[in-house]
Amino acid sequence: LPEAAPAVSPLPGLAATTRRQRRLAYWQAMPLGLVFLVFFVVPLALTLIVSFWEYNEYEIIPAFTLQNYADVFEGCLSGGDLCTTFRTYLSTLKFCLLGWAATLTIGFTVAYFVAFHVRSTAMQTVLFLICTIPFWTSNVIRMIAWVPLLGRNGLVNDTLLGLGLIRTPIEGLLYSDFSVVLAFIHLDTVFMIVPIFNSMMRIDRSLIEAATDAGATPWQTLWNVIVPLCKPGIAIGSIFVLTLIMGDFVTVGVMGGQQIASVGKLIQVQMAYLQFPAAAANAVVLLGAVMVLIAALTRLIDLRREL
Repeated sequence: LPEAAPAVSPLPGLAATTRRQRRLAYWQAMPLGLVFLVFFVVPLALTLIVSFWEYNEYEIIPAFTLQNYADVFEGCLSGGDLCTTFRTYLSTLKFCLLGWAATLTIGFTVAYFVAFHVRSTAMQTVLFLICTIPFWTSNVIRMIAWVPLLGRNGLVNDTLLGLGLIRTPIEGLLYSDFSVVLAFIHLDTVFMIVPIFNSMMRIDRSLIEAATDAGATPWQTLWNVIVPLCKPGIAIGSIFVLTLIMGDFVTVGVMGGQQIASVGKLIQVQMAYLQFPAAAANAVVLLGAVMVLIAALTRLIDLRREL
């Protein structure tokens, strides 16, 4: 009988195919990686470098110094009142928490209605298009549109005076914390609606039917089934809203009447006075604070596992 041919191991061919697929994946990712490198990594690296440079009233000096960071935290390590940086961050965090709570409440409600009560895909598309209508114009114009409504002689005060509900105009409707938070809700709610809606559309409807068959009330189904399964969407929407509010300076400046402090506004003022190293140092500290917030959210919810 002829001898059997030796078996050829498929491992070398499989390894070569894996290497080719890996190289192909790298080539496919290279264009986006180059864009990411040029427009994200390089600007961040330059900001970090400039934050260690010296400066005066007339020029920026490329000499290493830690004074810019010392100025950021000046008075923060001593006792007594809070330093300017901590007070500014507390003011910004206040807007973050209020804006996040309001956008989460509104965004979850709208997403729940569209996902579970609107059966037609065409109608869902129309409703999402309505949500994006404000984005057809600039943020500044949308904020300025609130002035005739919230001003001392605006539509809201005139209506309340005409109805006899108030005797004098309400002063705190415009150029106040209320108007800033209202503008943030107006601008950022859609960033909470979309990821939550996406998570809700991925929920297996048989789970809801099973909860109903088991005797769960609608509130119990919402809290024990829908909300846990929407955690990825809530986390992504929260990251969007918190990062947008933390770095915003236009909304605080316009709706706050240039009288309310925020970290983004502080950086914008320093850049207006050509204090670029100081502004870069504040930007690096702000980036660190935002990364801490994102890390806390990702620790609470494992997005990789959930998605």
